[in-house]
Amino acid sequence: MEVKEFFDVRTFTLTYIVWDKKTKDGVIIDAVLDYEPIGSRIWPESLKNYLDYLKSNSIQLHYILETHAHADHLSAAPYLKKQFPKAKTAIGEQIVSIQEFFKKVFSLELLKTDGSQFDLLLKDSEVLRAGSLEIKVIHTPGHTPACVCYLAGDKLFTGDLLFMPDYGTGRCDFPKGDSHSLYHSVMEKIYTLPENTQIYTGHDYMPNGRPLRFLSTVGESKKNNIQLPSSRSESDFVKFRETRDSNLSAPKLLYQSVISNINGGGLPPLQENGKNYFKIPVNLEDPGHLL
Repeated sequence: MEVKEFFDVRTFTLTYIVWDKKTKDGVIIDAVLDYEPIGSRIWPESLKNYLDYLKSNSIQLHYILETHAHADHLSAAPYLKKQFPKAKTAIGEQIVSIQEFFKKVFSLELLKTDGSQFDLLLKDSEVLRAGSLEIKVIHTPGHTPACVCYLAGDKLFTGDLLFMPDYGTGRCDFPKGDSHSLYHSVMEKIYTLPENTQIYTGHDYMPNGRPLRFLSTVGESKKNNIQLPSSRSESDFVKFRETRDSNLSAPKLLYQSVISNINGGGLPPLQENGKNYFKIPVNLEDPGHLL
């Protein structure tokens, strides 16, 4: 089994193409669509890199997988689907609860909240068969209630659940996030896997200026994860995580990413003037005291 990583330095996101070199069967996990909020500009650099790799290796793409509805980048899933129409988009089945919540937050009257924007809604422990590949779905709530990890052989793709041991875990302060749930997801569903299971993280923020790293093991994380080693109690982790999260800034692409990704990725619908528009709320307290 081959794994090819792609790193988007603007959002610190890892995208993975997982494929069988003999049969050419493959999937892609957490594909990024390049977007710059200043000028609201989209360009196809990352998408082109994926397509070039897929086509140059004659990979038959079976699934376009999301670990969750990302809050820091737009998904390239719809654009990959145009190039590989037989590939199915898939996300955890709890995405419907995320859709229901954010439909109200963003006043998205036309948003469907049944998950129908995706070809498949994945259940915990479900096994996807992508030709010669078998990929197990592991529901791992905490960062969001809809987060899943993907286990292909001895390779685990954790999205925003677990990062490199020197960085820790995903934040839990987004709506419906929960540090207690993340603790149990890691302890009961990840740290119970064989210690040589390889962990491919969804982001790397290169702490202390170190070079990019994206690969560790369950054993390494259990021993050395600075936020959640296997020896840490739930109460200690929750106290740490909630304190840390209370001081974190929102991702700069939060609104655009969530609006897009809960709707299957890509852009909002075209308007009568032929343009797409993100509907972004203004979070403003009474400005009188500023005058």
